[in-house]
Amino acid sequence: MRLTTRIAVAVAVVVPLLVLASGWVMVRLVTRDVHAATDAHLRERAAAVRPEALSLLRAMANDRPASVEQARQRRLFTSALDVGIRVTGPDGTVTGGPQPAASAALPAPADADRPVTLTTGGRGWRALAVPLSSPRPAARGTLWLFSADTAGRRQIAQVRHRVLTVALLTAPVAGLAAWLAAVRLARPLAALRRRAAGVDPRAGAARLDHTPTGVPEVDDLARTLRTLLARYDEQAARAAEALATARAFSAAASHELRTPLMGMRINLDVLAGDPAPDAAGRAEVLADLRDGHDRLLGLLVMLRTLAQGDLVEADAFVPADLADILDASVRDLRRDHPGAEVSVDAPGPCPVQGWPPGLRSAVDNLLRNAVVHGAGRVEAALHRAPDGAAVRLTVADHGPGVPPDARDGVFARFRRRPGSPGSGLGLALVGQQAALHGGAAAVTDRPDGAPGAYFVLDLPTTVPAMPLQRDWLGGEHGGTGGAGGAPGAPQDFHKERS
Repeated sequence: MRLTTRIAVAVAVVVPLLVLASGWVMVRLVTRDVHAATDAHLRERAAAVRPEALSLLRAMANDRPASVEQARQRRLFTSALDVGIRVTGPDGTVTGGPQPAASAALPAPADADRPVTLTTGGRGWRALAVPLSSPRPAARGTLWLFSADTAGRRQIAQVRHRVLTVALLTAPVAGLAAWLAAVRLARPLAALRRRAAGVDPRAGAARLDHTPTGVPEVDDLARTLRTLLARYDEQAARAAEALATARAFSAAASHELRTPLMGMRINLDVLAGDPAPDAAGRAEVLADLRDGHDRLLGLLVMLRTLAQGDLVEADAFVPADLADILDASVRDLRRDHPGAEVSVDAPGPCPVQGWPPGLRSAVDNLLRNAVVHGAGRVEAALHRAPDGAAVRLTVADHGPGVPPDARDGVFARFRRRPGSPGSGLGLALVGQQAALHGGAAAVTDRPDGAPGAYFVLDLPTTVPAMPLQRDWLGGEHGGTGGAGGAPGAPQDFHKERS
């Protein structure tokens, strides 16, 4: 059932009920007013005839002649005017004027000291009892006054009839009026529904055009729909980004794994060949297989880490201490490379707002790159900017360094010099994390003029704005902060070891 129809039905039901309820109240008020007017008249007449009623009661008690009693009865009935009179005493009852039949049961006088309603023979009466008492001669009796309730009942019945008539007439009229009003008021809602139905998320960004109508409920609903569509667009973009990352991961993995897998297959064919290799040849083949396996494992780990960086969300950024991350990375590096000489200069805590796994990956790859390609001696240092807005990590080695013409592409993916044991993804991870954290990564000459590479990673201490493009698996990325270069340029410098 449509909303307009529901409103019409609800109004068609509620309005007659309200009319009936108000009519019931009106009938009660009219009944009270009619009875109040009748009761006031009865009390007025009671005050006027009471002396005559007492005189008649004394005459009845003294056994006065009949003519005397009749004369007093006439005076009593004359003063009563339009009300019925009944006087009951110890010696009988005297009645006159319109009143219920003598057989009608009357309430006890004590219960009728205020006007009450009597119904007898299909007629209604208002009755008032007034006690009579004469000291001399001693006599007690009751004066009853009656007034027909016909006019009041007719008026009350007329009010009831009119209330019922109005209720029956208002049902269809109120329903039709409510339907017309609901249709008119629902026009902005219907227009919003048509515009919302015309939104096609498959055709691009879901946008809902809405002009304020002045109806708060419709405008609030439009704002809610816009928020919902914006969230849908955001989730669709995230899903597309995740799908693109998965495709890029698959393409990169298949491309980069082909060569080591082919090499491992050749070595396996050599082991299974005829004639079989001698002991020295077998040992050499097994060593090549182990190296291939390590390279495959490292490449998969680096690809996974790079994909995680492409998909990281803003809520993953939490407060972290870069000094603690550097200490943990140096401990692991010394355990993996016992012969390396690593010095650390970190004067105190260096808090940043970042993604801890990504920061750890960037620091690990900078240190391992320096150890593998820097003659085993590495100097790492942390410095805070004077204004406290950024933290700088520097890693220096004593290797051959990076030629100036190759520095632009140092942070691109799958870029390594011939014979490098790395996967070509370690420094790409460093560049990715620098971009994700709103910082910069670069490589320069050592400040002291000594041979070797000097890597710089600058990170802000505040929450970074998430970059719009983070496709480090599917796109070509150079360095950050001035280190970006043309993709595909030859790279004959050292890179990390995965």
